[in-house]
Amino acid sequence: MTGPVPEGRSLEGRASEGLAPEGLAVIDKEAGWTSHDVVARSRGVLGTRKVGHSGTLDPDATGVLVLGVGRVTRLLRFLTALGKEYTGQVVMGAATSTLDSSGDVTATYDMAGVTPAEVVDAAARFVGDIEQIPPMVSAVKVGGRRLHEIAREGGEVERALRPVTVHRFDVTPADEPGVYDVVVACSSGTYVRTLAADLGEALGGGAHLRNLRRTAIGSFTLAEAHPLESPVLLPMVEALRDLPGVVVDEATALDVSHGKPLAAEALGLDPDPAPGSGSGPWPVIGPDGRLLAVYEPHGDRPGRVKPAMVLAPDSPTAGR
Repeated sequence: MTGPVPEGRSLEGRASEGLAPEGLAVIDKEAGWTSHDVVARSRGVLGTRKVGHSGTLDPDATGVLVLGVGRVTRLLRFLTALGKEYTGQVVMGAATSTLDSSGDVTATYDMAGVTPAEVVDAAARFVGDIEQIPPMVSAVKVGGRRLHEIAREGGEVERALRPVTVHRFDVTPADEPGVYDVVVACSSGTYVRTLAADLGEALGGGAHLRNLRRTAIGSFTLAEAHPLESPVLLPMVEALRDLPGVVVDEATALDVSHGKPLAAEALGLDPDPAPGSGSGPWPVIGPDGRLLAVYEPHGDRPGRVKPAMVLAPDSPTAGR
């Protein structure tokens, strides 16, 4: 994204101006908290109910959880497709009911003869476009119910294979025998615990995941993450920094703020992009660096774009 990026106001500064808290918070989640727990606690810390997250992180996992605050909650849907990065450990020789260390051991295997080279070769088979079966402890819905709800009742249902992409699956021996440190970069919707279990099965035994830590969601990394009790709000425009943004002049900004469909050229976009490129959505930024709207292709009207969302002006704290 190019163009000016405003610094935004601090929580104290916005409060002094009668404005509700607003922005994007990158949280370093602790183990033992559900994503819902983090949102609920953040509402108290920030003093507003308008808080949401862009994607769940398992209770036992730690690391990056992105929260939208105020109007930024409306932008979170544009972050769900961002790629993810993780670190963790794969424990060979034991399969569990949850595919990670929180579950009960369901089977054990003698995998002492498996060499590190064999583990590396097996992991390489999972790099690229693959298909996974969602674990029963996931939030995927089947028949209108989430799988983890069915699992808590002792049930199990058929799950369809889901296509995902694994960009990186590095494995190196840890200090503990039969344990491997892993680094995974993958598409949204990839289950690292499933990767661990499938890796064990590919080696003729079983395995499970432990110590999962999410290190990045798109460009949002642990380097800018903060503890739950001391969040830092990034400006609204930063929420969509991983999308190709466009900066417009004052005249076009007025049309955009009114939600008008426009010719692609009005936003400086190619009216006839090559297949697979320039497909949007596009954050539209005014000359002052403020995010005005998010535009997308106009479906049945080639060369035209329309607003997927128009951002209203700041609201006073009374509206929270």
